[in-house]
Amino acid sequence: MAGSGLSMALVGPLPPSSGGMANQTLQLAKLLRNDGIAVELIQVNRPYPRWVAELRGLRALFRLFPYLRQLWQVCGKVDLVHIMANSGWSWHLFAAPAIWIAYLRGTPVIVNYRGGEAASFFEKSIFWVKPSLNKASAIIVPSGFLEEIFKRHGFTPQIVPNIIDFSRFFASDTKAVAAWVSTPHLLVARNLELIYDNATAVEAFKIVHDAVPMARLTIAGSGPQLQPLQAQIRRLGLEQAVTFTGRMDNHDMPQLYRSADIMLNPTTADNMPISILEALASEIPVVTTNAGGIPFLVRHEKTALLVAVNDPVAMAEAVLSLLRNPAKAEQLRKAGLELVSQYTWSEVRKRLLKVYAEVATPNNTGSGQPLAGELD
Repeated sequence: MAGSGLSMALVGPLPPSSGGMANQTLQLAKLLRNDGIAVELIQVNRPYPRWVAELRGLRALFRLFPYLRQLWQVCGKVDLVHIMANSGWSWHLFAAPAIWIAYLRGTPVIVNYRGGEAASFFEKSIFWVKPSLNKASAIIVPSGFLEEIFKRHGFTPQIVPNIIDFSRFFASDTKAVAAWVSTPHLLVARNLELIYDNATAVEAFKIVHDAVPMARLTIAGSGPQLQPLQAQIRRLGLEQAVTFTGRMDNHDMPQLYRSADIMLNPTTADNMPISILEALASEIPVVTTNAGGIPFLVRHEKTALLVAVNDPVAMAEAVLSLLRNPAKAEQLRKAGLELVSQYTWSEVRKRLLKVYAEVATPNNTGSGQPLAGELD
């Protein structure tokens, strides 16, 4: 098997967190194990004991100390450490300690940086971040957007894209064009947090609903903005047209995509949203803001429609242009599906195993052998 003999620690968040990084961590572990690599998962978001959940100042400590102990134990017995890293306190509390512990244990460490707010985070914190990054054996990022940010600060990362499971995310074959135009189902698949600006999607939907009264909107996610969004929907008179699903299990997401006609991504800051890739794999036209790394991922009028951040009118006009021109929507579907073909495991695997082979030198791997099939 391709990675037989290699052992590694994979450090990152795991579900039930509904974020894309948690699902990508779990998926990567499964795929690597299928390739014969011994993967030990180290979870950064362990559930709190129930009695600790209300003690906000102490919750991090209840995660941190067991986490550090597990890192020390595991880093001493594996061939490499792969860290799924993010910005902000997640970096300082979880990614940086993992880098230093791996370094102290003499284990090669790969930083897989995925934070959509990397530019602002580095501008504020590079003095603290740089010493840790200098200890990494390799840095990988999922997009050219993050690659450019790292290069500005003197680092040379390698691009290893996100992974889409095409056995789960695929198109529905039951939609009729007439129904799609007259009763469109719009979907937002982002958590209910300010950074994702679901309020703009709701404002845009109000304009669409005024033009197409049978339109409906589903907002899939959970978070602190639920009550303000519900109040906004009541104010706009959209109670019968908008559905909140709450937190969605990743297992249920493919069917939700297949039920939708257009996906909205109203985010104000992002890197490489996995939800956009999943929508494209499901052959759903995407209307998204041009925040952060999104223009590196999709091209306006080619594989998606891009609008400015915080512009509900532009978002609504983009949706209506697709409803008025089904041929344009079909062109976006086909081009989007072609785009995401590069995110299959067979393609991503080649790049990732190449990085593993580069850092897991004979002195660091237990077998002293290169990874078989690394360039297959």
